[in-house]
Amino acid sequence: MIDKLELFMALARERHFGRAAEQCGVTQPTLSAAIRQLEDQLGVMLVQRGSRFQGLTPEGQRVLEWSRRIVGDARSMREEMRAVRRGLAGHIRLGVIPTALSMVPRITAPFREKHPDVTFSIGSNTSLQVLGHLENFEIDAGITYLDDEPLGRVTSVPLYSEHYHLVTVAGSPLADRESVTWSEVAELSLCLLTADMQNRRIINHHMAQAGVSPEPTLESNSMIVLFSHIRTGRWASVMPRRMADAFGTSDDIRTIPIDDPTATHRVGMVVTHREPYTPLVTALLLEVRRLAEDQAFQ
Repeated sequence: MIDKLELFMALARERHFGRAAEQCGVTQPTLSAAIRQLEDQLGVMLVQRGSRFQGLTPEGQRVLEWSRRIVGDARSMREEMRAVRRGLAGHIRLGVIPTALSMVPRITAPFREKHPDVTFSIGSNTSLQVLGHLENFEIDAGITYLDDEPLGRVTSVPLYSEHYHLVTVAGSPLADRESVTWSEVAELSLCLLTADMQNRRIINHHMAQAGVSPEPTLESNSMIVLFSHIRTGRWASVMPRRMADAFGTSDDIRTIPIDDPTATHRVGMVVTHREPYTPLVTALLLEVRRLAEDQAFQ
């Protein structure tokens, strides 16, 4: 039944029989047959069918919740038994908000030293994508904001707080200031993250508090794109100081604290709340908690 539940979860995630089948590496008839067999075993209809996928029935929604628990527990059991046989090995999938990508090596590098048979894949995601991917077992852990928006049923480990700075080049407006206000920043030609990013919603919120509204002339979901445009001297941006430092400060780059008000927002790791955790997630949480206690990292 586990295999059928995994196929059902893929269908619920993709909302399309063909895409779900392709995602699972099976043919569409195989997936459709598995869903029907699951319905026969449970005695309820799970999927509203027509000429195309039309959604889950109320019973299907409830079975989806059970599927996530059962499949998650089965995967945890398999991974634990593999760790017993061969030691800690496997692959960890991380979803990370763009402003936190620069600190990920502080976790992955020492983890790999301790567990050389573990590999990583790291994706840049919005905060909402991080939570959605966790729920659908598409990632093992996420690094995201812990404040402002509901996290749902997760275990979280705070890592650090973001402190926001104006990032600009020498000789540009406000570049010689010791600090600036949000209303002053709003007057500049800005490049900012796109509106689907929580960082952008945070910036919008603080500017609204100051009675202004940002009108960026360039938006991107990539911090590299933003920093590249800052270097041209035609744009400025708002970034956490930690992120700006990761690109390497130089004589021509200025990072200026933004006050009135001074804004900080917590960032940390989140994993699906489940006991027991897989050995990989348990080891990852241990490493993250060690880093969180490192005062030099704060």
